Amino acid sequence: MSLMPIAMKIDLAKELAEELNIEEVFSFKVGGMTVSVDESTVVSVIITVVMTLLALVLTRNLKVEGEITKRQACLEMLYTKFEGFFKGMLEPKAYRYIPWLMSVALYIGVANIIGLFGMKPPTKSMQVTAVLAVTSIVLVEYAGIRAKGFGGRLKAFAKPIWIITPINILELFTKPMSLCMRLFGNVLAAFTIMELIKIVTHNVIIPIIPSLYFDIFDGILQAYIFVFLTTIYIGEAVETPEEEPKEKKKKHRKIKAKA
Repeated sequence: MSLMPIAMKIDLAKELAEELNIEEVFSFKVGGMTVSVDESTVVSVIITVVMTLLALVLTRNLKVEGEITKRQACLEMLYTKFEGFFKGMLEPKAYRYIPWLMSVALYIGVANIIGLFGMKPPTKSMQVTAVLAVTSIVLVEYAGIRAKGFGGRLKAFAKPIWIITPINILELFTKPMSLCMRLFGNVLAAFTIMELIKIVTHNVIIPIIPSLYFDIFDGILQAYIFVFLTTIYIGEAVETPEEEPKEKKKKHRKIKAKA
C-alpha cells in the first residue's frame, strides 16, 4: 500500500493550516484591554498607505484647461472607463456611490495580488472579507433608505408580493454571507490548487505559470465579482417602481368617478 496519498494529504493540510493562521504582529493595551494587531491588519494598512501616496503622486498638477500630460490623459481614460461601467448598472441617483465602489475594487484587487511581493493577502482572512461584505450591505441599505425614505425601504421588502417578505428580510443576512464566503473561498481555493500542483509535480518552476494566473487574473476577477454584485444590490435598493402611464391613470380615475 502506497503512503503517497496520505503524505500528500498531511502536507496539504499543514500548508492550509499555516496559510489560514493569521499571526499576531504586535499588541498594546488601552486601559485594561489588550488590542492585538495581526498580519491582515498590517498588510491592509500598508496597502491603504501605498495606494493613497500613489494617488497623490499621480494626481499632482492635473489641469482643467489647456494641454494635458499623457499621465493625466491615461488617468482620465481609466476613470472614464470605470465610471461608464458603473453608470451602466446604476440609476443617476446612485452615482454618488461610484467612488466608493472604485476604491473597494482597487483595494481587493491589490490585496489579492500582494502575495507576489511576499506578503500574505488580507483576503485570506475571513475577518477581512466579512468586514468588506458587511460594509457593502450597510451601504446598500443606506442607499435604499436615502432613495426611498425609511418607510419606503421597509415597504420594498414586501415587493413584488407580501408573502415573500420573510425571504427578502433573510437576504439581509445571506447577501453579506455570500459576498464574504465567495471572496474568501475563491482565494483559498486558488491557494489549494497551487499547493496540489506543487505536491504532484515535485517541481518549483512548473507552478509559476498557474501561480501568476491565480495571483493576478483570478485576484482581479474576484475584485470585479465583489463590486459587480455590490453594484447590483445598490441598484436594486434604489430602484423605484415605474409610474403608471398617464392614460392608465386617467382610466382609473374615470372608473372611480363612475363608481
